[in-house]
Amino acid sequence: MTRNPVILIVDDDVGFVRAAADVARALSFDVVVAGSVSEALARLRAAAFDLALIDLSLPDGSGLELLEHIDLGGRTQAILVTGHPTVESALKAMRLPIIDYVVKPIQLARFRQMLDTARLQQRLSDPAPGETWHGIAGRSPAMAIVRQQVARVAPTEASVFIEGESGVGKELVAAAIHAESARTGPFVALNCGAVPEDLLTSQLFGHERGSFTGANARHIGLFEQAQGGTLFLDELSEMPLHLQVHLLRALETRRIRRVGGSEDIPVDVRIVSATNRPHVDAIASGHLREDLYYRLAEFPMALPPLRDRAGDILPIANLFLQRLNERYQTRRVLSREGAMRLQQYRWPGNIRELKNLIQRAYILAEGELITPTLPVEVSKPPAETASTITFIVGTPMEEVERRMLFKTLAYYDNNKARTAQVLGITTKTIYNRLSSYQSLKREAADATDEHPAGSSGPDPDGTGTASATDPDP
Repeated sequence: MTRNPVILIVDDDVGFVRAAADVARALSFDVVVAGSVSEALARLRAAAFDLALIDLSLPDGSGLELLEHIDLGGRTQAILVTGHPTVESALKAMRLPIIDYVVKPIQLARFRQMLDTARLQQRLSDPAPGETWHGIAGRSPAMAIVRQQVARVAPTEASVFIEGESGVGKELVAAAIHAESARTGPFVALNCGAVPEDLLTSQLFGHERGSFTGANARHIGLFEQAQGGTLFLDELSEMPLHLQVHLLRALETRRIRRVGGSEDIPVDVRIVSATNRPHVDAIASGHLREDLYYRLAEFPMALPPLRDRAGDILPIANLFLQRLNERYQTRRVLSREGAMRLQQYRWPGNIRELKNLIQRAYILAEGELITPTLPVEVSKPPAETASTITFIVGTPMEEVERRMLFKTLAYYDNNKARTAQVLGITTKTIYNRLSSYQSLKREAADATDEHPAGSSGPDPDGTGTASATDPDP
C-alpha cells in the first residue's frame, strides 16, 4: 500500500502554519509542525520527510541552519519561505540545493503545484535510495515518466527509438525494455559508430566462409544472435546510408541474408535504436534516412540529460559511492562541499561523467570524506527560467540590483506594488530606479545616435515592461 507523503512545516506564524497544513492535508499529506530551529531539529532526528517548508526567520535562528541536517540529495525536498525578502537572502538561496524560494503570502495555486510535484516524486520514487530498477537509477519525476514508458511499451512489439545525449543511459533503458518484455531470446547491443564501415554489414547480417578476404569461417551476425530477443542499435546515425537501406529492408521483410549467402533467413528480432543527436538534425544533415526513422520510431522516447534531473544527481552519486564502498570494504561518504559542487555543475558528460568523477574522488580521498574536483573550464551557470536569475561571480552590485528589479517586474507582470513588496522596498524606490535607468539609456542612445532623444528603445533586460511612466496594473 502506498504511504502518504510527509511534510514538515517549520514556521512560528500560527496562521500561516494552519493554512498550509490544511492545504497539505487536503492533498493527502501527513503534516508535522515545528515552530523553531530546535523543534525542527528534533523532528528531523526522529523521522524522515518528503518535503520541508522552512521559514527563514525563526525565533531561535535562521531556517538556513536546518539545511545542514536535511538529506537534500535523497528523499527530502526543501522550500524556503519568507515574509521579509531581501536581495541578500535571495542570492544566498540561489546557491543552495533547494527546489524553491517563495515569498509570503504564497499563492494557493502555486503552493498546490509544489505539493503536487513533491507528491509525484514520492509516489513515483521507486526504486528506493541505493537501489536501481533494471540498472536505472534516479527518483526524479522525469525518470519516473521514463520508467512508466518502459513498462508500457515493453510488452508490445513496437520498435523503440531513443534520443538522448551521450552518457544518459540509453543502453540501460533499452535493456530494461527487453527485461520487461516477454521475449525469450537474448539482448544484443551494437554501437554503430564503434565498428569500421567495411565490417558493419558482416557484424549485423553475418557472412559465409570465403565471402571476402579473411572470411575463413561462417560468421553468425547480430540479427541471428538476437533471434527471439532484442537488438539494440546505438548511435544509429553513424551507420552508413547504404547500410541503412539494407536495415530497412530487413525490418520490412523480417528476413536477412548473410554476406556471400544465397538464401534469406527469417528473423524474429525486436529493434531498439538510439542516437545522441535529435532525429530532425540527423535527417536534415543526411546522417539518417527519414523512412528508416519512421520505421524504427513506432514508439519514440527522449531521455533527459542529468542537468535537467537535479534531484537525481546526489542519489546516483551516492549509489556509485556505495558500490565502491562495498567493493573495497570502506565507509566513505560524500562531503557537504562535494555535494554542493555536484549539484552546481552542468554535467556535459551526464551519468557517465558523474561515475568517473566519483571514482576518481574515491581513489584520491585520504579520509572518510570525498570531495570531487570538477572541471572548472566546462562548468557553466544554470540556465535561467521565468522565476530564476543567474549571476556570474564578480557581477557589480548595481548590475545585480538592476537585473533583479527587471526580472521581478517581468515575473509579476509589471505590478510595481507587488514587486516592491517582495523585494522589500517602496514603490517610490522602484520609480526612482526606473527613471534613473531610463535616463542612462537615453544618454547612451544620444551618444551612439542609434535612437532619437526621448525614444524608449529596447528594454535593458528584454522584458519590454519597465519605464518610469508606466501605470501600475
